[in-house]
Amino acid sequence: MDHPENQIRYVGGTTANLDYHHGQLRPAIGVRSRQVFRANRSHPELSDGSGWTYNHAPMLAYWKGCFYLEYLSCPVHEHVPPGQTLLTTSKDGWHWSTPVVLFPPYQLEHEHHYPDGEILPEGTYSVMHQRMGFYAASNGRLLALAFYGFCPLPSVNPNNGKGIGRVVREIGEDGSFGPIYFVRLNGHSGWYEKNVKYPFYTESGEEGFREACDELLADRIATLQWWEEDRSRDGFYAVEGGTAFNSYRLPDGRIAGLWKHSLHAVTEDEGRTWSKQTRSPSLIMAGGKVWGERASDSKYALLYNPSPIGNHRWPLAVVTGDDGFAFDDMLVVNGEVPPRRYFGFHKNYGNSYVRGIEAGDPPSGSMWVTYSANKEDIWVSEIPVPIGFRVSGPVNDTFDKLSPEDRVPDWNVYSPQWASVSVAAFPSGRDRSLELNDADPCDYAKAERVFEECAAGELRIRILAKQANDGQLYIELCDAKSAAPIRIRFHSDGALQVLQAGTWKELLRYEPDRWYELIVRFDTERQWFEVEVDGEPAPKAYPFSMPAYTLERLVLRTGPMRREPHVETPLVTADLPEADEPAKAVSYYINQVNIHTI
Repeated sequence: MDHPENQIRYVGGTTANLDYHHGQLRPAIGVRSRQVFRANRSHPELSDGSGWTYNHAPMLAYWKGCFYLEYLSCPVHEHVPPGQTLLTTSKDGWHWSTPVVLFPPYQLEHEHHYPDGEILPEGTYSVMHQRMGFYAASNGRLLALAFYGFCPLPSVNPNNGKGIGRVVREIGEDGSFGPIYFVRLNGHSGWYEKNVKYPFYTESGEEGFREACDELLADRIATLQWWEEDRSRDGFYAVEGGTAFNSYRLPDGRIAGLWKHSLHAVTEDEGRTWSKQTRSPSLIMAGGKVWGERASDSKYALLYNPSPIGNHRWPLAVVTGDDGFAFDDMLVVNGEVPPRRYFGFHKNYGNSYVRGIEAGDPPSGSMWVTYSANKEDIWVSEIPVPIGFRVSGPVNDTFDKLSPEDRVPDWNVYSPQWASVSVAAFPSGRDRSLELNDADPCDYAKAERVFEECAAGELRIRILAKQANDGQLYIELCDAKSAAPIRIRFHSDGALQVLQAGTWKELLRYEPDRWYELIVRFDTERQWFEVEVDGEPAPKAYPFSMPAYTLERLVLRTGPMRREPHVETPLVTADLPEADEPAKAVSYYINQVNIHTI
């Protein structure tokens, strides 16, 4: 099986420029990214009730019409106990429930002696670790899983084989939880049924639950995700090595396996034996996970951070291919890195540890993935299938036929909890608009519309600001690398402005609650643009702020472009002040966008 054609590789010529959070990559069209959970230390009631600020390693399932997302959590730092796992659910992937504790902190009731002589004192707390979150059994049962490990020091990883073992519980269709059991213990490290606080799954009186656990234990592919936390040499695992395993089925029925750090292998017998693990130098990635999936259009996708720097995990990118081995067209899924609000050990910057739907039946027409931002907030992204980056023809967008929870066709949306992008019943219940609302002191709302790449064109857009004495809305026209030679903004001092030679020049004074129609005509051959407002002739032509040969994207954003953190930003920084208090909310509405070439 170790032939060149079995090598998973990136064959595209595009690389990510890490001086920009988006990597100067084109966006995968139509992705909407939503913040599921926003950490809040000062106001736990606004987050998960605990106020813990290390949140990471989310896992995702879609089972019987509902999304299930679990993630692990610690008070401040990675690898510093106590730890717990929480669960949140959603019917539409957009509105998520308040997280609840799925697996609580585990404290030792007795001193533990390892075979090598190491001792864990009574009262020691574990931390959670997880490489697998869910399993949908063939008998209709949904299992949730996690792992209890130990970190005597923050430098000691909980997946070193010395943890207690893997716990499991059932999630009912009504959202109820069954009792917690162990499904596999690390016996080689001295953990047995007699010295752990939860019973073994075979003690359950639920036959269907026991059958589901038996099926899971017999699944050589699913359980290979456990190796790094278990590290047992009892023959349970066909591959001993590699971290954060996941897999997808190839067109010929074989299964490709992926691990962190660009490792991959292939099995021809459903996971009983594997080819030698191989590192692919063309898949540039550091400590963040990679996720591979065969999408509903039968094409394959890999999602990862195309960065060699483990501390700086951006952008979250996707590459696609036809055969599961060769991948091309690197595109950005989420190219935003908000400020890290809370310092903590090992809290790398960026969107990382991406995972798709690992259990259940994914909704058709989209890929869904989850990941953490700065290891403190949890996000999901819906990626339309087929995955593309070009459009053709004019843009004539209105939002009247959409509901607030709908994905806006062909628009890319970045929507934090306190800075949301959604469809609103404004100006009336029948006439709807795209609303950008911002009350986040550390983040912004952002919406992008890709249009046909052109050298000359015209944008018509109708915008209403609910206020004129607060907030900002940036309107930018960008090229393929996100360079923005045309920048206009509704500023907080009541002025509609255009950027010229590093200075914002006033076009006019704008009023709140009034619709304005802006027409922007541009010509890249002449490197100029003009702005017309409400039918008034453009006062002059303005030169571009930076060169561009073609333009292809409209960007709307409730804050200035971010350049921090960057590749020289140290990991050790202070907490951000007043990050837990919402700012005064501002709102902007867009109810018509027309873009065409000239």
